[in-house]
Amino acid sequence: MQFHKTTGLLAALLFLSIAQLPGQELADVAKIYRPRLETNLTENIIAFWYPKTLDRTNGGYLLNHDIEGRLKGPGTKMIVTQARMVWFYSHLARTGYGGQEYLDAADAGYRFLKEKMWDQKNGGFYWEVDVTGEKKLRLKKHLYGQSFALYALSEYYLATGKKEALDLATQLFNLMEAKAHDKIYGGYLECFNEDWTPAPPGEMSYMGESGFKLMNTHLHLLEAMTTFYRASKLPLARERLLELIAIQSNAVVRKGLGACTDKHQRNWEPVLTGNYARVSYGHDLENIWLLNDACDAAGISNYPLLDLYRALFDYALKYGYDEDQGGFFYYGAFNQPAQNREKSWWVQSEACVSALYMYRLTHDARYLRVFEKTYDWIGKHQVDWKNGEWFDTIMPDGTPSGDKAQIWKSGYHNGRAMMECLEILKAQK
Repeated sequence: MQFHKTTGLLAALLFLSIAQLPGQELADVAKIYRPRLETNLTENIIAFWYPKTLDRTNGGYLLNHDIEGRLKGPGTKMIVTQARMVWFYSHLARTGYGGQEYLDAADAGYRFLKEKMWDQKNGGFYWEVDVTGEKKLRLKKHLYGQSFALYALSEYYLATGKKEALDLATQLFNLMEAKAHDKIYGGYLECFNEDWTPAPPGEMSYMGESGFKLMNTHLHLLEAMTTFYRASKLPLARERLLELIAIQSNAVVRKGLGACTDKHQRNWEPVLTGNYARVSYGHDLENIWLLNDACDAAGISNYPLLDLYRALFDYALKYGYDEDQGGFFYYGAFNQPAQNREKSWWVQSEACVSALYMYRLTHDARYLRVFEKTYDWIGKHQVDWKNGEWFDTIMPDGTPSGDKAQIWKSGYHNGRAMMECLEILKAQK
């Protein structure tokens, strides 16, 4: 009898020690990688963008820097990256990486969006303006751009508490609801003329053919709605958030493949002709953690989606992961090794976040190994420790390529990734 009591006690102790292993393993990783990520964020990423990209003459941000970080000229200002920088500075302040200086930097972008990029007649944000904001260069409305405006305004409100920012976000949300929400098939129609009349069928928009619904656009509508709902607590925003969760976890997923496709007809029938039958590993990995965050905001469990998360991650690992050096390639055809073997800064960023989210959900150590190996590759190759920021692309031969800042590249992907990863790592003592 005594023997059984002792055995039971030993078994219980063994169980407790095993139960503690996952947290301990993440704590060990945190000791090594937390200081590395903090250095990367503060001394490399923030130090590049602030203060030199602030346009103190016109407002907003100058985003036209070459591979060594030298300003090539004033450039233009596009809604996606102008809004992303507002989000970046707002989130830096809200998460404690700086104070008033970053709120002031966010305010410079917020005022430019409101005063120069908002269409005073028709509502919504212009796609692109000149450096002053006075000349409107691309007038049409695309939901991809509107999504980042909603994201930025919501985050700026959460950082500052300025009701006028939430009011503008709500006005934009209501406009999107009235003009773009697809009440028949769900999701959002994407392409509109300046006055919000539908773009002609077959016309090429800023994001491709006008009649398509994109996984990419709805991915960023998902993140925007997540933040907008947290800011507004509007019941209709939660309803739209739940709808976007369903789309990103179901409509865009090819069930027999275990991966997502980008192009869809209005009724969500996938378009797989030509080069559309391919998988973007970075978007699938980003989809995992943005769905995770959206479920948390909506107050629903992530566990019903865990099989999907595993399938998406497994597919990216199988076909898009560099087993030798670490990091993820860009894209590839269905069930084939990656065709485009370039390594983009944003793909590596999203992979790091997704890997830590997956570990936190599953306690499967292989996700930690992917995080470590990917970040080690980033530190050695993607980060420009000399001139600041991350290289846009590392080519298959190992050479860096692309500008440090341009209308599609800002401090959003990698800055956000470092903050998201650090939030998880900081929770481990």
